[in-house]
Amino acid sequence: MKIAPLKTWLPDLQRPLVIAGPCSAESEEQILQTAHAIKNIPGVRLFRAGIWKPRTRPNAFEGLGELALPWLAKVKQETGLLTTTEVATAKHVEACLKHNIDVLWIGARTAANPFSVQEIADALKGVDIPVMVKNPINADLQLWIGALERIAGAGVTKLAAIHRGFSVVDKLEFRNDPIWRIPMDLKLAYPDMPIICDPSHITGKRDLVPKVCQKA
Repeated sequence: MKIAPLKTWLPDLQRPLVIAGPCSAESEEQILQTAHAIKNIPGVRLFRAGIWKPRTRPNAFEGLGELALPWLAKVKQETGLLTTTEVATAKHVEACLKHNIDVLWIGARTAANPFSVQEIADALKGVDIPVMVKNPINADLQLWIGALERIAGAGVTKLAAIHRGFSVVDKLEFRNDPIWRIPMDLKLAYPDMPIICDPSHITGKRDLVPKVCQKA
């Protein structure tokens, strides 16, 4: 895989890089209030909000869809933060490109499905946009690498991996088990691959976030 350095798409990159924002975009007021509250926190460069929210079971809130995309454009206009949201289909990609979203991410459920990842990759051919790929929900390094390879195969070089932990039957300290050896093995296989830790999804508990950040 040809992987461009983070500074090619985050030219004023600081350490640590912080991606912040609500899990779901629920209203324009919520999005803008949150963005203005975090815009001056050191390190925050990307504002994230879920527009389409795949849920384990139906009849739960699954996002507002394309209706919420203009809100992210307003966030960028008012705060200068870059914007990112999750895509799971080719139609999601097309909608995000139409609304000038800066960075896309592929979620854990989607990353576990090669058919879905390939559909997204096909929609990204010829498009110069950064893509972040979360680890699949199951602890399978090859599946994670395969998802990254499919996106890279579309010509995407602004690529990053997101470590958000893995689903396990027995919940112990964390909501998702980090199984640190898997992202470490990914880094050994692809030393140039940026790996971003998602402590919120790993822990599920606010008080554990600093501990996981330090470990990462």
